[in-house]
Amino acid sequence: MVAQQPLRVVRCGGSKLSGARAAFSADAKYLLCASGDYVKVYSTATEECVHILQGHTNLVTGIQLNPQNHMQLYSCSLDGTIKLWDFTDGILIKTFVVGYKLFAFYTLAGSEDSVFIIIPKKNEDSLDSFQLVSVKLPKTPDQEVEAKELSLILDDIGQSPKCTAFGREGEYVASVRGLHLLVYFFKKKKVNRFPLSATSRKGANNYFTCVACHPKEDCIASGHKDGKIRLWRNFNHKREYTFSTLHWHHDVVMDLAFSVEGTSLLSGGVESVLVQWRDGSDCKKEFLPRLGSTIEHISASPDGTFYCTSHTENKITIIHSNLSVSAVIQGLVKGSDVKTGLVVDPRTKALVLNGKPGHLQFYCLQTDKQLYNLDIVQQEYIHQIGLNQVDLVKVAFSAQGSWLATVEQREEKETELELQMKLWNYDEQTQSFTLNTRINNPHEDHVTALCFRDTDELEDGTPTLVTAGNDGRFKVWVLVDDSDSEKQSMGWSCDFVGSYHNYPATNCCFSEDGSLLAVSFEETVTVWNSDTWDLICTFCHPPGRIQNLCFGRLSCSKYLLGTTDNGFLCCWNLLSCALEWSAQLNVMVLQPDSLSENIAAVSRLLEGSDLFVFKPNEPRPFCIQRNVCRERVQWAVFIPRDVPESIGSEKHQWLSRSQLYFLTETQDLLTFSTKSTEERLTPSSKQLAVEESLPMTPFYLLLGKHRHQQRSKENADLGTAVVQSHLAQDSPAIKELLHTPAHVLPSASFLCSIFINSMLISKENKSAGEVVDEVEMDSEKAEDESDEDLELTEMEQDINPTEFLGEITQTKLSKSQEKQLRKIRRMDYSWVAAL
Repeated sequence: MVAQQPLRVVRCGGSKLSGARAAFSADAKYLLCASGDYVKVYSTATEECVHILQGHTNLVTGIQLNPQNHMQLYSCSLDGTIKLWDFTDGILIKTFVVGYKLFAFYTLAGSEDSVFIIIPKKNEDSLDSFQLVSVKLPKTPDQEVEAKELSLILDDIGQSPKCTAFGREGEYVASVRGLHLLVYFFKKKKVNRFPLSATSRKGANNYFTCVACHPKEDCIASGHKDGKIRLWRNFNHKREYTFSTLHWHHDVVMDLAFSVEGTSLLSGGVESVLVQWRDGSDCKKEFLPRLGSTIEHISASPDGTFYCTSHTENKITIIHSNLSVSAVIQGLVKGSDVKTGLVVDPRTKALVLNGKPGHLQFYCLQTDKQLYNLDIVQQEYIHQIGLNQVDLVKVAFSAQGSWLATVEQREEKETELELQMKLWNYDEQTQSFTLNTRINNPHEDHVTALCFRDTDELEDGTPTLVTAGNDGRFKVWVLVDDSDSEKQSMGWSCDFVGSYHNYPATNCCFSEDGSLLAVSFEETVTVWNSDTWDLICTFCHPPGRIQNLCFGRLSCSKYLLGTTDNGFLCCWNLLSCALEWSAQLNVMVLQPDSLSENIAAVSRLLEGSDLFVFKPNEPRPFCIQRNVCRERVQWAVFIPRDVPESIGSEKHQWLSRSQLYFLTETQDLLTFSTKSTEERLTPSSKQLAVEESLPMTPFYLLLGKHRHQQRSKENADLGTAVVQSHLAQDSPAIKELLHTPAHVLPSASFLCSIFINSMLISKENKSAGEVVDEVEMDSEKAEDESDEDLELTEMEQDINPTEFLGEITQTKLSKSQEKQLRKIRRMDYSWVAAL
């Protein structure tokens, strides 16, 4: 009997990329960044994620290249460990257990066995007091060792890694907190403290926000809340120090970074502009504007070719040293609130939800990358606190993805509400959505729900959209012909308006066949005929405001389900117009699967959220998962799989065709998996690799395993079996030879004989005697011309032209050419396998 794998809750992507400073590899070919409890390795040329370093159990707070080996990477985490990685192969080398929560990590080239970390004073991150300490990393062969030898460097410092920086050649360390700059000199073991006044006569806000040290000179740059940058010099004296001021930012300076040689200072803030200050001069500055959102971190590559900026919209921008954008790595944009919910694009199977302000983001869950943004509001976003701007609140797709409906609103006061609904049509030529119809104030109050009738596109019917609002109405919108004598066009207009005792309409949904429409009005569920828009029946039991509403599907299409705010899940039978069953369950999310009868319900108790999966015809759930997460689940969605997954446990078969994703109130995107942690790791991230799991390089296929298997097979078949042909159209050797870059290939004279030999076809169905005769004949130095003609004739009769690579056609060769080819074929290439 096969043991059943437990159902695990796993993070499926969307983690924050801007939580810590990113780091470049020494050759700037890779960009390494913290992403939740992972470290991701991206190619700076292709923007593709080449490795995911998995091993930490809590948030990764800092990453640094190993100064002693630039092919290795250190990472620290809130789980209290420091891990050393070979990031090019994705292998974990060693784990150092510190035992404290680690909030920042620093390395110095002169300290081989010591690193620097920021930890809380009493190992409680709730306290607002932290320490900079050095920790000695033991040199032992064990893969996991304890690192408990700590030495205090600075006390009572800030938690942020941006508030501490090491100076030229590691001679000193600077740290800022509040209104104080602290500089600790390692050789003298003394601390100089430089205070500032809270405000100046001009109303400046002098609080420190970040600090950076010049790599070649004794110069410290500090950023402040009022947008000023101060350059400190002569700070080895407590009284004779000096500073100059640079000012361009109108708000907080979020981060500072010097170039590798120190000739430029980079700064960024809420303006979404990267500023480059040349030679510390206020007159010599250059700008890279319109980077999209607030800059949180700035990094420079060791070779000086690239900069990168991390942004609040979960984006990393890779920038050339001449201030031109090279690449953009966009993760899942996380806002303060996902008002649209989680929606699936039927065309791309992408997850669609709120993106940056006024936009919809289409997010690929398989690659953990954003496909594209769709600007819905089409207005410039103004970065100003307290300003009420247009919000995107509702979105719905038609069944085939041909139509997209969006609702946006702006609420200045309770009595001043601006509403706008837009209908977008998918353009096959541009492969994007284009605006078709704009409807101002579709309802007199907030729009609470909208849905398309799914069967219209399949049956060539009129596309139909239903909206529900707090104004006590639901409206039916249909696509009509707006053509005139000059222009052919289609537009949307209102076809029907329904209500029920003027109660606010809270939810709406169509049945699977589109014949019924269910609309909830406060505590009552109404069912309407979608052809005539006549009211068929109403349901109201038990009392309570309806929060969620959905129809059953497939064999359970006769059921209608709803949840109430007083903690009930109800199932009504549409044939008998009666309550089928009810359960007392505080359901927060009710989500049906479009490919099965399964329905997922997520309930919230005092602590944690529970998952129940059931079918409407059976009130007993067949899958219960307790405490799927500690936070409240806000949204959930089933996304169809491209290929059904084979799941051994019958209890978890509901995940075979669709995968359930859910979003928590802390913006974590989670899903369920029956695979163990080791099974979910990619081959490149496993710590141990065997020979068969090594990457199949072009040389390995051309000169290694392929030739070895060919020789072994021919030896085994000699005298008894058929000699197999290696001229298949999809020959790995020839494919890899043609696709391998020329600058890494051996000389053409070396490869020529191998290439020609791989294109020759041996005779099939030879007897043992014929094989032996051919071997003996090949050993002779001279052959009779008549024997050559006879053998060649037999070979030509057995050759199938379709077996050649590509569309190579047979041509008549001269006898000298044929003899030369046969000589090439008799050559022994067994020594090549040893390369």
